[in-house]
Amino acid sequence: MNDAAMPPTDEVLAERLAGQMTLLGHLEELRNRLIKSAIAVFIGTLVAIAFTNQILELLITPYGNKLQVLGPTEGVAIYFRVALMTGLILAMPVLVYQLLMFILPGLDQSEKRYIFLGVPAASLLFLIGVAFAWFVMLPAAIGFLSTWQTDVFVPGWQSQKYIPFITSLIFWIGLSFETPLIIFIMAKLKLVTPQFLLKQWRFAILIIAILAAMITPTVDPFNMALVMLPLIVLYGLSILLSYLA
Repeated sequence: MNDAAMPPTDEVLAERLAGQMTLLGHLEELRNRLIKSAIAVFIGTLVAIAFTNQILELLITPYGNKLQVLGPTEGVAIYFRVALMTGLILAMPVLVYQLLMFILPGLDQSEKRYIFLGVPAASLLFLIGVAFAWFVMLPAAIGFLSTWQTDVFVPGWQSQKYIPFITSLIFWIGLSFETPLIIFIMAKLKLVTPQFLLKQWRFAILIIAILAAMITPTVDPFNMALVMLPLIVLYGLSILLSYLA
């Protein structure tokens, strides 16, 4: 086996902890972390395949009808898309762990105890975001879209349009709920300060509005506000956490 493919040795880890690791060594460990993350996603996808039929039935619940497929391979593609997305969600704790372990040696002892809380915190925030998307955002969005101009349009949604729409909305809203943790880590690394975050609140509102417009599946201000409001609250929480950091 090539030496470059071997996991970091105790000597390499000791060099990282001592702050003596070379750029090539950092790149080597980054590669190893990425490989472990890919393996976690692969295993999560294999587990998800066993439950994909049930997940698909759950995803079409807000719509209430079966979805159309317009090609011979469309159903298969949608099936594995859902399996991959579910595998990514299942692997999220491992992905966060690999990220935190990569930056851990660059922190002092007092900072490391906060980082070890990152994995459960990231998983919890992501799940809260997913729950918000499923129980609040999706019913409002689907209700609006399925009743829009019904005297002109007859809803008969395609799987290749509906499923990516649902999964993307759930994933990106779940990911956006991890903003406080990201800000906390950035504050720990001295990349941002509470004063900077407070000073840039107008710019933050603008960015949040742009993100909400990209995430929101509809053009009405009500659904956009449903996304903006929790993001603004999360930004305020991020400022508080930056003070703690």
